[in-house]
Amino acid sequence: MRRLLIYGLTLTIGLLPALAKAQTEVTIEPKLLSLQEAMDYAVKHNITIKNARLDVLIQKAKNAEVTGIALPQVSAKGEFTTYIEPMKTFVPGEFIGKPGTFVPVQFSPKYNNTASATLSQVLFDGSVMVALQARDALIKLYEESAQMSEEEVRYNVQKAYYSYVIARRQYDILKNSLSFLRTISFEQQAMYDNGMIEKLEIDRINVQVNNLVADSIKTGGMIDVAEQLLKYQMGMDMAQPVVLTDTSIDSRLNEIPAMLVNDETDYDDRTDFTILQSQLKLQQYDYKRHRSSGLPSLAAFASGAYTYATNTFNDIFTKEYVSYALVGLQLNVPIFDGLQRHNRVKQARFNIEKAKNNIENLKLGIDFQVAQSKTTLKNAVLALQSQQRNVELATSVLDISNKKYKAGVGSNLEVTQAQSELLKAQGNYFNSMLEVFNAKSELQKARGQFK
Repeated sequence: MRRLLIYGLTLTIGLLPALAKAQTEVTIEPKLLSLQEAMDYAVKHNITIKNARLDVLIQKAKNAEVTGIALPQVSAKGEFTTYIEPMKTFVPGEFIGKPGTFVPVQFSPKYNNTASATLSQVLFDGSVMVALQARDALIKLYEESAQMSEEEVRYNVQKAYYSYVIARRQYDILKNSLSFLRTISFEQQAMYDNGMIEKLEIDRINVQVNNLVADSIKTGGMIDVAEQLLKYQMGMDMAQPVVLTDTSIDSRLNEIPAMLVNDETDYDDRTDFTILQSQLKLQQYDYKRHRSSGLPSLAAFASGAYTYATNTFNDIFTKEYVSYALVGLQLNVPIFDGLQRHNRVKQARFNIEKAKNNIENLKLGIDFQVAQSKTTLKNAVLALQSQQRNVELATSVLDISNKKYKAGVGSNLEVTQAQSELLKAQGNYFNSMLEVFNAKSELQKARGQFK
C-alpha cells in the first residue's frame, strides 16, 4: 500500500506541469468561412492589397504636392553678415585730391543684418495646368491597380478554397475505404483462425490496408498544405483553425453549363483593360503637357525686407532699420530650346500610339483567354463525367465482388482488386474535379468576374 501511495504521489507530481500547461492554454475557436467570407477576409487582410491601398494614399499625397505648385509660395529669410576684411572699391583719385590714381575705398560696413519675406504666385503655366488636370486620372489608375490586386487575391483564394474542400472529400472517401478493408481483414482473420482460408489471403488484404493507410497519411498532408495555402492567401494566422461551409460541390458544378453557354465578353469588366485606358489618358495628358510647355508663363511676386549695416556691432540692436518692398510680374517666353520640346512632343505622341496598340492587343488577348478557358472547362467537365462513370462502375464491381465473396463463390483477390480499381477511379475523379474548378476559376478571371 505504501508503495502504491508513493507511486501515485510521484505520478501526480510528474503530471502537474502538464496539467498547469493545459489550464493555461487558450482554446482558439474555429472560424466558419464560406467562399465569399474567405474572399472578403482576404481583401481586408492580404498584405498585397494593403500595400496597393497604401500606393493609392501615396499618390493622393503626391497629387496634393502638385496642387501646392499652383498655390502661393511664401518664404522668409534672416541673414547676418560679418566682413572680416570688408570689401573695398577703387575710385578715381580726383574725388579725394589724388588725380591720376585709383584709391581703394570701403563702402560696405563691417556688420550687415537683413530680414526679408518673399511671396510668389503662378498666374499661368501651361505644364502646371495640365498636371493639375491629370490628378484625377492618376488616382483612378492607382485605384484600378488596387482593384486588380483584389481580384487576383480573390482568384487565388477561390482556387485554394476548392482545393481544400476537394482534399477533405477525398480524405473522407479514403477513410471509408480503409474502414471497409479493415472490416474484411477482421473477418478474414477470423476465418484464418478457424482454418478456413490460407495466410496468403490475409497478407494480401493487409498489404491493401497498409497501402491505403499510406495514401491516407499522404492525403492528410495535402489537406494541411491546402489549409495553410488558403490561410496564406487570406492573410490569416496559421494557428487560427477554420471550418469551410461551402462544401456543396454539386451546386457549384451546376453553375458551369450557364457559364459555357454565355458568349458575351465585356472588355470593361477586365480591370487590366480599364488600366490601359487610364494609361492612354495619362499619355494624352503628357502629350498636352509637353505642347503647353512652349507657351509663355506668368508669375507675380512680392518681397519686403528690413536691413541695417554698421561698423559697430551694438548699433545693430539700437539703431533704426531701413526697409524696402517691391512687387512685380515675371513673364517667361520660350523662344528656342534646340528643338528639345519638339522632340518631347514627338515621343509623347508615339507613346499614345503604343498605348492604343496595347489596348487592341489586350482585346485580342481577352478573346483568346475566354475562348481557351471555355475549351479547357468543357474538356475538364467531359473528363469529370467520364471519371464519375468509372467510379460508378468500379463501385458496382466492388459490390458484386463483395457479395460473391460472402456467398462463398468468389475470392478475396477479386475484392482487393476491385477495391484497388475503385480507389484509382476515385483518385482520378477528384483530380478531374479539381481541374474543373481550376478551369472554372480561369474562365471567371478571363471575364473579369472577381470584382
